[in-house]
Amino acid sequence: MLLSTVTSGGKMTSVSLNLLRAMELERDGHPVALPSSRKTRALLAYLAVTDRAVRRDHLCSLLWDIPDDPRGALRWSLSKLRAIIDDERTRLVADRDTVRLECSDIDIDWRRLAAVGTDDIRKIDTVALNRAAALQGELLADLELPRCDGYQAWLAAMREDVRRWQAAILRELIRRPIDPERALEVARLWVEVDPYDALARVALIDLLDRTGRRSEADTQRALGVRKLDEAAIAVPTAMRAPSSAGSEAIAESDDDSHVRLPPHYVRFCTASDGTGLAYSVVGQGPALVKTANWLNHLDHDWESPMWRHWLRAIIRERKLVRYDERANGLSDWMTADISFEAFVDDLVSVVDAAGLDRFDLLGISQGCSVSIAYAVRHPERVRRLILFGGYAAGWRLRGSPEEIARREAMLTLTLQGWGQDNPAFRQMFTSLFFPDASAVDHQWFNELQRISTSPDNAVRLQEAFALIDVRPLLEQISVPTLVLHARDDAVIPFAAGRELASRIPKAEFVALESHNHLLLENEPAWERAIERIRQFLA
Repeated sequence: MLLSTVTSGGKMTSVSLNLLRAMELERDGHPVALPSSRKTRALLAYLAVTDRAVRRDHLCSLLWDIPDDPRGALRWSLSKLRAIIDDERTRLVADRDTVRLECSDIDIDWRRLAAVGTDDIRKIDTVALNRAAALQGELLADLELPRCDGYQAWLAAMREDVRRWQAAILRELIRRPIDPERALEVARLWVEVDPYDALARVALIDLLDRTGRRSEADTQRALGVRKLDEAAIAVPTAMRAPSSAGSEAIAESDDDSHVRLPPHYVRFCTASDGTGLAYSVVGQGPALVKTANWLNHLDHDWESPMWRHWLRAIIRERKLVRYDERANGLSDWMTADISFEAFVDDLVSVVDAAGLDRFDLLGISQGCSVSIAYAVRHPERVRRLILFGGYAAGWRLRGSPEEIARREAMLTLTLQGWGQDNPAFRQMFTSLFFPDASAVDHQWFNELQRISTSPDNAVRLQEAFALIDVRPLLEQISVPTLVLHARDDAVIPFAAGRELASRIPKAEFVALESHNHLLLENEPAWERAIERIRQFLA
């Protein structure tokens, strides 16, 4: 796209400035020679991206050292830029204190990418997304200034924005109904933009398998495993071994505790703020959506003794949709918004991406609050609601001074000890959640904590949970509701579950004899709970 201005002779002049890859300037489609000075070119790029008046002293400190007569160097660079930027129109506007580049009639590829990347990508049509997907390359690939710390810090931040926008656009485009060969091109670009994104690699492997490129799929598996292992990122099951097409049913059996779960495939969608969400759909029958909770990892949970029996019991009779919360598991860890409203929006995004109109909804732990908010806002889509081990008010709102002090101390410890190889710190959480679990089960949950999120995100998530308050919504729930809670749950008090049941109209309450926050397969309460859930959903 070229923007034009009219000269005094009536001729339309188009000016374009490309900042992705190497910097290029064109006038009427013809290349314009850029100044040889790297700092002068960097000045042009900075003004083009900033698109506002910038103080001269800031530009001097950004690009020049004090002994170099920075103000004189700035004046010299501005004179060089005027010669290539200005024509009949003055675009480089400078006064005694500030400098500004008038960009309204300059086509800048970075600005086109930013316009899409900062918008609600889900609402952008596929044609526009394809155009945006073509905007590839590193920002100012030829303009490193190693001795200018301020400029280098700015460039690193801008490059990260570009990478994030490019990845979000490609992630959204690949989930659209596009030609498989085009989807393959998009997946390759996505992996190139973010080689450490497990979702990108899994998407590429899946498309290579589906288009018969088995050898390349195997190569990408090996590459992906090596990349993720190098970065200490959990490797998805789909990357470890070739996947089998289709969805195998679980064998019917009176005792299926050792029956292997069928293959599951990680999919992805985009939340309204651009955060990438990993989700999975497996099984046949009426849909049941499990709201994300602390903590989840789609692949790890599939093999975990803490979750296997839950998943197996559900998909024997139903289609199960589950997903990883933002900042958690295989969903995007780098997200600005970790809040209750964002959690609810993520649920909206996942059920829309899965194409569900009406479904049963299962909330566990803080997922109960998200499920409650969704059921109140969208009662026409929720058939029945199951709330297990949940609460209406976060610990800062419901807790005693002693509980609040204990939780705050745990936040401090989380920041210091969460990511350590030694699981001693994480064992504190594990013992709280599963006091009756075996040593092997404890090892599984310790590992889940390590791989599912970063120390910073673990703290941010807990702080968001602390402020949840859906108490005003309880009386507004209009769908049939089943509430279950363990009597001796040390994570969420039994009273919190009773409050849910007492305030939700016509809710049924089931008290379970257990000390565990999530029921384990070998305890009697599990059989009672799953049988009541089956009856409720029938």
